[in-house]
Amino acid sequence: MSNSPSPDGNVTTDQHPQPSTLAQTGARSLGLPWWAFGLANVAVIFTLSVLSWWLLVDPRWSLLNVYPQPYSAVLFWSIIAFAWAALTFEWVGPASLPQPWRGLTAILLTLSLGIAITVLLAQGVGAVDPSFASSRPDGLGYVTGQIFVLFAFFWYVVSALNANHWPWSAKTSQPWTGLGELTLVLVPTAVCYFVLALPGLALWAKPQSALISTPTLIGWFYSVVVAVTVTGVIMENKLFYFIKRPGVVTVAAVVANVALGTVMYFTVLAVAKLLMGSGNVEALGTSTTSYAAELGVCWNFWMFAWANVFGNWPTKYRAGANIFLRSDWRSRSHSGP
Repeated sequence: MSNSPSPDGNVTTDQHPQPSTLAQTGARSLGLPWWAFGLANVAVIFTLSVLSWWLLVDPRWSLLNVYPQPYSAVLFWSIIAFAWAALTFEWVGPASLPQPWRGLTAILLTLSLGIAITVLLAQGVGAVDPSFASSRPDGLGYVTGQIFVLFAFFWYVVSALNANHWPWSAKTSQPWTGLGELTLVLVPTAVCYFVLALPGLALWAKPQSALISTPTLIGWFYSVVVAVTVTGVIMENKLFYFIKRPGVVTVAAVVANVALGTVMYFTVLAVAKLLMGSGNVEALGTSTTSYAAELGVCWNFWMFAWANVFGNWPTKYRAGANIFLRSDWRSRSHSGP
């Protein structure tokens, strides 16, 4: 499977159209302008998110008593399960079902995987290595496991969006492409996890051996994840179009995203501190650095929403102009795709 530009400037694959194309088709089928279709989707997502939070998670309302853990761990693992299903395996299986069964199957699949992995780590691995045990104070056992997702999301999204499933895409089809990618990408993910995360979280590690504090690691590496969304989704991978060799594209994407993400970290952290105020920054102390990730989550949501339900508007100009306008708040004043 290979990427190719479509007439409107979007990137398509041999098997699936871009989310921006699907959003435009959905808007036309309902007779809605692009912005109304996007806002309607965001309204539905917001309503379902708030209601599910109140019913299942909120410590004041919910009867489940799952906040902050194991809720956070299940959320993290469900997110990477979604990335595996949607990007690594390209929805092979659920894609053959009509809606709404396709969506309901996807939700059930990702939530089931998220819960299963959380239980396996906390009760199974935690019985062997107490670093992952659910009984650790302040939910640190869950945190030790869930931070793996931070690295997994970066590597699996880079592999799917930037590298176009290389090296498997040229030789195999799904689900074999996904299986090969799932196992191969596990290697750099595990290296990052063992080198950067575990020294600061595992019970058997010496805290002074950590290369970077856990709050700073979360803030910085999530900014790198945001960079992948920028290059792979908003820029539609056009940053690497001039590179012809897929292996070189992969290396270039990793280097470019880490560099861009590092710049974003310092920029977003400065904005987060400004929004929080000096009093809150002082009270939070060294943990303030993790708030680059908090703001990054909001940024990531809107970039994914813009690509998936607003049609990644605009798409009618040349690639450079499209990307610039997507990144410019002034683009909201234009009339349509």
